[in-house]
Amino acid sequence: MNIFVINSGSSSIKYQLFRLPSELPVCSGLVERIGLENSLIMHKVYREGEEEVVRKSIKLPDHEAGLKEVVNLLTDAKVGVIQNLDDIEVVGHRVVHGGESFAATTLITPEVKAEVKKLFALAPLHNPSNYLGIEVAEKIFSKASQVAVFDTAFHQSMPERAYRYAVPNELYSREGIRAYGFHGTSHKYVAQEAARYLNKADSKLITIHLGNGCSMTAVKNGKSVDTSMGFGPLGGLIMGTRSGDIDPSILFHLIRQGRYTADELHTLLNKKSGMLGLTGYSDMRDVGRAIVEGKEEAKLAHELYAYRIKKYIGAFAAVLNGLDAIVFTAGVGENDASVREAVCRNMDYLGINVDVEKNKERNGRLREINTEDSRVKVLVIPTNEELEIARQCFEMLNN
Repeated sequence: MNIFVINSGSSSIKYQLFRLPSELPVCSGLVERIGLENSLIMHKVYREGEEEVVRKSIKLPDHEAGLKEVVNLLTDAKVGVIQNLDDIEVVGHRVVHGGESFAATTLITPEVKAEVKKLFALAPLHNPSNYLGIEVAEKIFSKASQVAVFDTAFHQSMPERAYRYAVPNELYSREGIRAYGFHGTSHKYVAQEAARYLNKADSKLITIHLGNGCSMTAVKNGKSVDTSMGFGPLGGLIMGTRSGDIDPSILFHLIRQGRYTADELHTLLNKKSGMLGLTGYSDMRDVGRAIVEGKEEAKLAHELYAYRIKKYIGAFAAVLNGLDAIVFTAGVGENDASVREAVCRNMDYLGINVDVEKNKERNGRLREINTEDSRVKVLVIPTNEELEIARQCFEMLNN
């Protein structure tokens, strides 16, 4: 089954083509700067262990133009991997917010689209772009089944005690104010891979997704039971530009002092805080270089970043009443040994001990970086959200 996976952003389209049940990608790519000058396409084709790369700089006024250029590459006489558009049987879409309406992968219908639109207010930075990707794909891949995979769906298994807030009940019943959680596709993928590696379906895991956005999830028997992000993707861990957890009284104070409006606070906490606010850098690689250069604010920010993760490990270990493994994933989690070492330092009470030399190794595959006597496994697992979306589409359509 040819499954084309689309992750549509506000000015980008990330994609992969899979021919399931094989889980090796046929091709993948990224369209960037849509609607801006000098749009870019990076397209990769995988054949017999070899990788062929095509780069194009082209003017793309909108997402439809971008996806049409991708189709040209998919069917190109030289680098093409399909004969025509009808070869694409399924298009899988990443949709960030499914609210309480969607707890599973869903075939897209007019009713589903209408519900996704209703959720724009809950994910104004993501759902409109995801919706646009669906609209464009329906035009271009008119004969394919369109399927939505929701980032929030994995967290719909959380018990009410984990997702409710202590606010008046009508705010939940009328406004949907509750914790939804995000990065669910990534957390589900690495949790499955960890359980398979441990050969333990009833495992107790803490998955730690560290990219520009960061979140953690307590996973018991393959299901999310708690997660660090809440109503929106701002809460929990310190992130590239987001503050993570903050005392709400600070916001009231700043508003009452006449320093910020609500919109300005939204921008401040989402785009100007986190590591950027603390150091001037949103990329952890730049923070690492600043530490080497002796910049104290970068050293402190690194400590804050790791400390917040440690706090959530302690909380989630209590929620799970035990722990088999912690899993680091995503750009920072997979590649930054200093973050992993700082998080796991002085955690022997919980049975977490990292092997310093193993932690420094990089091979792009699942690896174990704990010491031999560590009671808790410490795993590094590269995430693959596109593969997880393809898997879920395949399972849904074959059951």
